[in-house]
Amino acid sequence: MLTVSKIEQFEGGAKLVGSVMDAHGIAWQQIGNVNWEEAYPYAPDVKFRIAHTGDAILVEYQVEEEYVRAVADDGGNVWEDSCCEMFLALPDSDTYYNFECNCAGKLLIETGKGRGERERASQAVLNQVERWSSNGNELFAEKPSKGVWKMSLVIPVSSFFRHQVNDLSGMRLRGNFYKCGDKLPKPHFLSWQRIQTEHPDFHRPEYFGEISFE
Repeated sequence: MLTVSKIEQFEGGAKLVGSVMDAHGIAWQQIGNVNWEEAYPYAPDVKFRIAHTGDAILVEYQVEEEYVRAVADDGGNVWEDSCCEMFLALPDSDTYYNFECNCAGKLLIETGKGRGERERASQAVLNQVERWSSNGNELFAEKPSKGVWKMSLVIPVSSFFRHQVNDLSGMRLRGNFYKCGDKLPKPHFLSWQRIQTEHPDFHRPEYFGEISFE
């Protein structure tokens, strides 16, 4: 189980998420499962760490890969770019949310019961999520990466747009974290919790892990 620490006070926006997590000793978790190694053996070094404030989730990603790409804008096919993803299911819910963000901070949020039943969040919902990337926020075509890049998000509870969530404190969710890049020179599909399917498929809540919010 992953325990998500509570940070009582947070101010300053997404750019300061990393320094606040440093100050609170929030540990990195590896997104390292190469579930379909025969077809997609490439494994960039990817980590995440997560905390919360009660009314928002703070998440930071750290990625070292050979190429980066950010072509999709908000609400677009961000999974085709250098993309980090967090899927979460609320307690006693038969649906789950996917929060997918490319390396320029362009975001997709959806909810539903499975891959074929997704409802996309409006731009108004996306605008409530604060984002910061070391790559900047302008779109760009595929290019060699210049080493490690980082990205931070501040996701308010209003992002669970089909549920009423007021305070995450004490809640136990289920979820998974991913790194992909469908249209990169070396496509890859990494996960935090292992997925045992024949072909790449992140929309498999039966493989979600337990995530406990302090």
